[in-house]
Parts: sequence; structure tokens; C-alpha cells
Amino acid sequence: MRITGVTASAHRLPLRRVWDGGVDRNDVVVVRVSTDEGLVGTGFSWTPLIGARAVEALVNDDLAPFLLGREAHPALWDEALWHLREADTTGLTLMALAGVDIALWDVHARSLGVPLVDLLGRRRERVASYGSGVNLDYDLPDLLEQVRGWVDRGHRAVKLKVGSAAVERDVERVGAVRDLLGPERLLMIDANQRWDVPQAARALARLEPFGPHFVEEPLPAQNLAAHVRLRARTGLPFALGENLRSVADFERFVDEGVCDVAQPNVVRVGGITPFLRIAESVARRGVPVAPHLLPELSGQLALCLPRVAMVEDIDHASFAALGALAAPSGVEFAGDHLSARTGPGHGLVFADDLAPLP
Repeated sequence: MRITGVTASAHRLPLRRVWDGGVDRNDVVVVRVSTDEGLVGTGFSWTPLIGARAVEALVNDDLAPFLLGREAHPALWDEALWHLREADTTGLTLMALAGVDIALWDVHARSLGVPLVDLLGRRRERVASYGSGVNLDYDLPDLLEQVRGWVDRGHRAVKLKVGSAAVERDVERVGAVRDLLGPERLLMIDANQRWDVPQAARALARLEPFGPHFVEEPLPAQNLAAHVRLRARTGLPFALGENLRSVADFERFVDEGVCDVAQPNVVRVGGITPFLRIAESVARRGVPVAPHLLPELSGQLALCLPRVAMVEDIDHASFAALGALAAPSGVEFAGDHLSARTGPGHGLVFADDLAPLP
């Protein structure tokens, strides 16, 4: 089965409510790979703000000519990355390659007539989930309303943002959420890289009595040495990885003892192929994966991983919630878990009327 066409188109998905820092939309680049057998695979890239047009151009101008005539199989990943090396082998390059890689896995599964989950090897029928929101800018009543919504839907774990200018605000908010959740539900906190080492140490000392299950991205994501210094000052588990890009990146952080929960983003690492390599690598080191965002695909992958923590039910920001899909994907949150029953491929069919980038 040979590739006969590769196209990418960038679209804008307005958010229902602005995220912290003024993020008012997610951009998605839909990639389609056509074959000489008439099958078409669908992939995507994704970014909250930066780079959608660049990703679109990398696919249409650089990856498409390279891929034409080649076997439609995700084994092309390493060769395709080498082809793009002059534009670097991380960042936007990986985001563009992700769209193609996801499409190739989709068309490969379709050619075999099986769901992606079963092609990869379904290890479990469902995986634990948690409620998550980009909510540092919410006032306390709005935050508690959001958390009540997660609890009412059956979530037994939730995550909220920390990193306020005054640590007393974080203490008040985390304490109020813990009171609402009670002692039996899991509470995670996410600083989104807002602290330096002294700030993080002081804040975590104040927040530790509320029993955080983990703290996510307490420091700038690439600063390994800073994480090592912070590890010496707190016993709270660290979750990180949404801003790491390679197997080697994850291995460095895990091997230094500062990544207790790995959170790769399937687009930012370059697609399903490297995502699975990362998951296998950290599993050998005893570290579970909690995929970052994109639950319609991340959830399917979580069902196949050797060691998984939970998947993120991001408030009103899945593709379905943003109106990006033409039909239900077959991936569903119910209570405190996610399950997936798709047709052949990954089941994501993007709507034909998605708004283009302005």
C-alpha cells in the first residue's frame, strides 16, 4: 500500500473559557494521508497558540514530497525525522511529524480492519481518569464549582493549578479543594513551570499538608539540575514531561530521580511511534505514564501501555467538546475511568466545516 497524497490544513478551535495567560483557542492541523488502495489515514497536530501555520507548511512543503510513493506504514518515522533534520529534530519539526505518524498508524489499522487499540495491543479495557482544568485565574467560587462538577461526574481524582504570586492564595485554594474532595479522593497540583527552586520549596512545604498525589512541572521543564536540587528539599512526587520531547529527555529526568510520573504529549514528542518508545523506556525504570491532554487519542494509547497512571479529562477542551469531530470517536469518559471502542483506525473523524486560521 503506497502513499499517493499528503495534505495538511490548519484550523482554529475557540475555547469555551479563556485559559490562564490569555489562551483563548487551540489550533489543530488536520493531516490526511491517501493511498493507492483508496484508504485515507487521518492525523493531527495541535498547539494552544504557537506554530500551526509552520506545522502546516512543514507537512505540505517538506514531508509530503518525501512521503509520496513510499509504503504507508509508521515505520517511516525515523527516516522522516532524518529528512527534516535541517529544520532541527525537535519542536515544530516533531509536531509536524506527529500529524503524519498518527495518520500512518490510522491507515495501517484501517488496512487491517482493526481498531488502533487492538493493533497496538490492548492491555486493559479501561483506565483511570482525573478531572483537570486550566484554572489558576479562576476565583475560588468558580474553582470550587468546577471541582464539584468533576466530583458529580464520578471523578475520584482532580488536578488544579498553583503558582499564584502569593503562596497564601494557593494555600487557600488547595485547602478549599481538599475540604470539598475529602480525604479519599486524589488531589494533584500543577505549577506550569512558574517557580524557581526557593519558591517551589517554600510553596510545597505549605501545600504538602493537603496531601498532593503529585506536583506537576514545579520548575522550568528543561532544567534538570534545578529539579535535582528541588528533589533534595521535598518528598512530593514530581510529574513532568508535557514539555520534554525525546526518549533521551525522559530517560535523563527519570534516571536522575526527578520524574515519578511521565506525561508525554503525543503531538509534542512526534506522534504515536515515539510516544510508545517513551512509555516502554520509562516503564522499564518503574515509572508510569499519565498522557498530557488530547484524551481522544491519549486515552487509546493508555489502554495499551505497560505501566499507566491515569488519563486527563480536560474541562471542555477535548476535540469533542470543542466541536472538532464529525461523529463520536468511541472514546468515552464514564465515572472515574476512560474506555475506547472505535471502528477500524483511531476513530477520529474531523468535521468538514472547521474554521480555518484567520
